[in-house]
Amino acid sequence: MSASTLFRHATLLTGRAGEVRDQGALRTEGGIITHVGTTEEAAAWPAAERIVDCGGAPLVPGYIDIHHHGGGGAAYDDGVEAARVALRQHRAHGTARSVLSFVTDDLDVMVKRIRAAADLVEEDPRVLGLHPEGPFLHPSHKGAHPEHLLRDPLPEATGRLLEAARGTLVQMTLAPERAGGQDTIALLRQAGVAAAVGHTSADYDTARAAFDAGATILTHAFNGMNGIHHRAPGPVIAALGDERVWLEVINDTIHVHPAVVRSLFEQAPERIVLVTDAMSATCHPDGHYMLGTLEVDVADGVARLSDGGALAGSTLTMDRAVANAVRAVGVPLDVAVAAATSHPARAIGVEDRFGLLAPGYPADVLLLDEDTLLPREIYFAD
Repeated sequence: MSASTLFRHATLLTGRAGEVRDQGALRTEGGIITHVGTTEEAAAWPAAERIVDCGGAPLVPGYIDIHHHGGGGAAYDDGVEAARVALRQHRAHGTARSVLSFVTDDLDVMVKRIRAAADLVEEDPRVLGLHPEGPFLHPSHKGAHPEHLLRDPLPEATGRLLEAARGTLVQMTLAPERAGGQDTIALLRQAGVAAAVGHTSADYDTARAAFDAGATILTHAFNGMNGIHHRAPGPVIAALGDERVWLEVINDTIHVHPAVVRSLFEQAPERIVLVTDAMSATCHPDGHYMLGTLEVDVADGVARLSDGGALAGSTLTMDRAVANAVRAVGVPLDVAVAAATSHPARAIGVEDRFGLLAPGYPADVLLLDEDTLLPREIYFAD
């Protein structure tokens, strides 16, 4: 969106919870936001080549998904061209910026994939970085990861992934109870990578120790970990009690019940990050798919392993995650939007560049339908 554009008469949500402007206005030029204010104030701004009258509809930042694996029949594990296919699908559903996630495979294979994907990060500003979700996971909560390829997060293996990524890793999921877990968290922190606790058998104390060591994300809360028990609180309670920690939530109403998601928002509204964990069947027909090395069957939009029936990612898109947060969970729109924009940006340390409708930020803008809360029009920076 390079031409200067003025959006006016909008219900403008900046991406921060509580920041809602009635009769809001926003001006962009050259793919950058230049002014944010009211429609009345916009009369004094420089003239724009294009005017969009929003008619009171919500105007929000483009969404940021820091955890998804593919879409449109393509997976990020399958190379750069497949990644471009998947990114187009998610972009059409309001995801302006993405972190590409990779499932567990042989370490040599993962190194090769990460190295290739790093090229895409360097050439495509829509891709914020990479996220190996494995192979440093615990077998008891492996989810859709092949057990025989899981391994301890020892420095040599971690170092190989970091080297292959050439500074493009922004997040890595690991089970901190495995040998080398605490040291790897420290190594990731030193490298500027967010360590995420996930696919783990960690109890409450082990999770707390991981957060004290520097882990700052809980990968898809409740999925791939021990649940909450009154005598064994588990990692979710540890994360909720630690203001340094972001909690990912797959808000498709399947992975986590809406009542539970509502409880998370009530307890830590400023630290919830909506993610999709989308796999290749997203925006694609039901059928038989591969997730890494594992076979997956998708029926009625629900992805499950062919062997055993465990959930195998989702077919969720970020626009649906936000709409579900309002319609099914019952949180205010500004809170839901923050969980899909400024919160993920903060979780991976790019909040100074992405996730807000503010001067100097990219012109990633969604005009939502007032009834469905899905994007009516999408305007993204070139």
